Amino acid sequence: MRSGVLIVDDDEIQRADLAEVLSSLGFPVATAGDGREALERLATFEAGVILTDLMMPRMDGFELLKELNSRGDRTPAIVLTGCGTIGQAVSVVHDLQAFWFLDKPVEPAVLRALVERAMQQSRLLDETDRLSRQLSYQGVLGDLVGDSQSMKEIFSLVRQVAGTTASVLITGESGTGKELLARAIHQLSSRSDGPFVAVNCAALPETLIESELFGHEKGAFTGAVERRAGCFEQAQSGTLMLDEIGEMPIGTQAKLLRVLEESKVRRLAGSKDIPINVRVVAATNQDPKRAIETNHLREDLYYRLNVFHIMLPPLRDRKSDIPAIADALIRNLNRKHSCRVNQLSPEVLRRFQEYNWPGNVRELRNVIERAVIVAGEGEVLMRHLPGMLVPAAPKSDVPREQSDDSMQVRVGDRIDEIEEAYIRLVLKYTNNNKTRAAEIIGISLRTLHHKLHAYAEQAAKGVAVANGS
Repeated sequence: MRSGVLIVDDDEIQRADLAEVLSSLGFPVATAGDGREALERLATFEAGVILTDLMMPRMDGFELLKELNSRGDRTPAIVLTGCGTIGQAVSVVHDLQAFWFLDKPVEPAVLRALVERAMQQSRLLDETDRLSRQLSYQGVLGDLVGDSQSMKEIFSLVRQVAGTTASVLITGESGTGKELLARAIHQLSSRSDGPFVAVNCAALPETLIESELFGHEKGAFTGAVERRAGCFEQAQSGTLMLDEIGEMPIGTQAKLLRVLEESKVRRLAGSKDIPINVRVVAATNQDPKRAIETNHLREDLYYRLNVFHIMLPPLRDRKSDIPAIADALIRNLNRKHSCRVNQLSPEVLRRFQEYNWPGNVRELRNVIERAVIVAGEGEVLMRHLPGMLVPAAPKSDVPREQSDDSMQVRVGDRIDEIEEAYIRLVLKYTNNNKTRAAEIIGISLRTLHHKLHAYAEQAAKGVAVANGS
């Protein structure tokens, strides 16, 4: 829920005064010195209301509101100015769809009343968007999206079990959304105000997993310099998700079973039991019966966890959900990366339906995230997809020219030469947008600048040597 106020004003003193007033009234506050900085802050700050000056350098209040309107951002904006006119008020409130127009200086009581009213409108807009998404998807539960018959059945199961205290076992291939499903169960339960803690049992070394789960006292082992609460204590009155339960050591599984049966946990080297009130949701990408046969999962623990079983189907078995999932991902990724992508092109959507998605929804998300970053705005086209999703051209004896989004690597090429060629290819692909290029390559912007500087120096040395010869 968006509850913060973003203050945009180039006057540092007035900006600080407004921030102090609104903070004292209990509103989370962020500040920006102009419109451009405001757009950057909105990428990470959940603003329910924008309080902006009109006259500012670089990007003023008029341009900021125009840009937000073009993005479809309907966050209510209260405009402040020290030289207001009726004409400006009409222009800002009607043409630019601002919430209100105020002259400086502003009375704190008036400001509070306006911000609270604007915040109410913001909540209504959020609720309207949520309901619209539900109607358009015909199936949505938390961050899970789908209107296929299999997903409708899963949504029904989740609603049935969420209000109970029963343990849940979720099975399905990697990337199908098991943690999203566990979060949906938590959000629909009476424990939704409590913590949700997720632990990947496969990612923890055997020597640390018991400490992670049950906690430890100071001096329990080498390196235990202070007392630490385990995940059961951290999830008190909430939900604990144990992901990849079949990867947990058998000895630890026996201790986990005791904790589940007694609702008590004892820290490593501890002398007393600590009562716990935690709902456990377990998940695995293995076949539980096969895991029992191979001694990777205790049978008694399986039956303790498998009170209610939900199996998530792979994406290849519910491809009819892809358009709705893609739409939801594009909305979220636009906010995350400050992009303005509106949809997949028909050709891309057809390719998505043809592809088998071995990495399931996780792979789909990664592909769309890359495409949104590369495209920046408008439609996602085939040229925005990674090479693995672009159908191979028919073989021909005639040499084919290198495409705009690929490069050839031959045996004997040096690694540094390949790296430079790839970086320059990505820069060309993003129209020299270094921020997006760094995201695609998977390095920081600073590292990218450092590499480009090094390439420039190397090229200068080469020119100098050539001229000297």
